[in-house]
Amino acid sequence: MITSPSRVALVTGSSTGVGAATCQLLAQRGWDVVINYTRSEAEARETLAKCKESGVESLLCQADVSDDSQCRGMVQATIEKWGRLDALVNNAGTTRFCALTDLEGLEKKDFLHIYGVNVVGAYQMTRAAAPYLKSSDDGVIVNTSSTAASTGIGSSIAYAASKGALTTMTLSLAHALAPEVRVNAICPGFIQGRWTKNFLGENYEAVKRDVEEASALKKTAIPEDIAKTIVHLVCEAQLMTGQIVTLEGGVTLGQIPLSRK
Repeated sequence: MITSPSRVALVTGSSTGVGAATCQLLAQRGWDVVINYTRSEAEARETLAKCKESGVESLLCQADVSDDSQCRGMVQATIEKWGRLDALVNNAGTTRFCALTDLEGLEKKDFLHIYGVNVVGAYQMTRAAAPYLKSSDDGVIVNTSSTAASTGIGSSIAYAASKGALTTMTLSLAHALAPEVRVNAICPGFIQGRWTKNFLGENYEAVKRDVEEASALKKTAIPEDIAKTIVHLVCEAQLMTGQIVTLEGGVTLGQIPLSRK
């Protein structure tokens, strides 16, 4: 076992998007990072190279978080390399794009697959990491949920339901792992990038404009915006646990008051 004086973070689903941006920001702060992917190896290697530019050590792990043995294997590889684990970011997620009105468009297998990654995967990663996070002087978990958890609006009903479950599980885990480990979740809204483009297709730009117009801040997030909040929860928010942080530019504020029109 190799010990490391640096703090170590494991970020699931970190080859692209929010996960990749989180790894890079943590690396810039001097954290060693584990970059996880299932299929996007080329992008994961790009993220690995960018993290190493910050002078830290990084580990690349291909693993499907819906498989408990692979979750445990990824944590074990982390411990074998560094001898510690200080932060877990459960960012891996999946969906099946299906209009909310198309009730025949989802089958049982769709729900089971989406829940297997988005909810059970986060639980399995937490269970595998918990003993090591408890040994840290400031162990922390951040779960990537979604505004779909509270609005019911997302890429599919199954996806929204899974994020609702993940949000609730965050609260349960905050109880279960206190006082040694802090557990919080973030709920992003519209995020510019590949995931949203795949969902919306040719409607992407129009929907982006609509969301920006509906938001109080007149803007939508890029992955780095979300990653900055994750890094804050990991590195700075020592008194926060069991909290759900919404990041959507003020869309859920509703109508702008008349005094602002």
